[in-house]
Amino acid sequence: MSSNEELLKALDQVIDPELRRPITELGMVGRVHLEGTTAEVTVLLTIAGCPLRSTIQADVNAALLPLAGVDQVDITLDVMNPEQRAALREQLASRRTPFSDPASLTRVIAVASGKGGVGKSSITANLATALAAKGFKVGLIDADVHGFSIPSLMGTTQNPTRVDDMILPPVAHGVKLISIGMFLDSNQPVIWRGPMLHRALEQFLSDVYFGDLDFLFLDLPPGTGDIAISVSQLLPNSELLIITTPQSTATEVAERAGTIALQTNQKVIGVVENMSYLQMPDGSRMEIFGSGGGARLSESLGSQLGYPVQLLAQVPLEEVLREGSDQGIPVVLSAPDSPAAQALAAVATALGGRPRGLAGRSLPLSVN
Repeated sequence: MSSNEELLKALDQVIDPELRRPITELGMVGRVHLEGTTAEVTVLLTIAGCPLRSTIQADVNAALLPLAGVDQVDITLDVMNPEQRAALREQLASRRTPFSDPASLTRVIAVASGKGGVGKSSITANLATALAAKGFKVGLIDADVHGFSIPSLMGTTQNPTRVDDMILPPVAHGVKLISIGMFLDSNQPVIWRGPMLHRALEQFLSDVYFGDLDFLFLDLPPGTGDIAISVSQLLPNSELLIITTPQSTATEVAERAGTIALQTNQKVIGVVENMSYLQMPDGSRMEIFGSGGGARLSESLGSQLGYPVQLLAQVPLEEVLREGSDQGIPVVLSAPDSPAAQALAAVATALGGRPRGLAGRSLPLSVN
């Protein structure tokens, strides 16, 4: 027969789907008692209307039913009192990663383009998903406030959960994500100017609890406007990944998005050429948007910035990529063997190949 202590130990396996930490560690477990063959558990939700309460219930059942002597699980759902929520906020705040801190180990990658319509958002969603699938802890901010699309591309309609002044982001395909679209009642336009855009991004970075991340992606709007400038100010350690198509017009405009790094002191980590070609049934390639644009952009940026800017991938134009985006399942998951998915997975591998390290960072150590 199992004991109360064994029940509590088994609940360590239950991970809060929003905070991504054990419910025992978060103080969400109240009474735990084995009455005969019935495990009685009280779970303290962060808020009364917790959208993932059914997920927590199912996970508690799955954790306790396999235990010896447990034939039934009786779960009581309660809500944290103000003191318990305050303790939770303090616990989480103490572990927040300050993304703007030079000592932060989170790699912040802003995905930019010159023109719209080059597939920047779908590539961002796929890279974030591919890295999460490799076991990295990944966050994604939809910084394209006027043209937000990340919730649709990631297949989530879940709204963020508010715990007083803290926002818990939804998780889709292992990625924690936030978008202004999650706060709107319908597909209404966002008509904001620079100061409000800056404030929205600032709140995403300060009020949303992402926890400790390996990667934080930002899907930037096209061009070099207010958001691009705000990112460089709020996240001075962020890096730029430039997306283009082979078309000369697209690469010329993308070059401006890359050379902004000369003014912002950001680093351009590479170029991804999207819609590079269409594979024909006979094995030939139709270059619908021309060819060589990504290579020319890579060479030009390297020359102007003074360091090599690698062409990381040439992603083909494929129906499965579009279908995955429409279905909210990135192609790296929906069709992992497709050429497009393999090209994007290779970029994710290249990004994930640089581990978070402590070299060159000051550590808070003292000698007594």
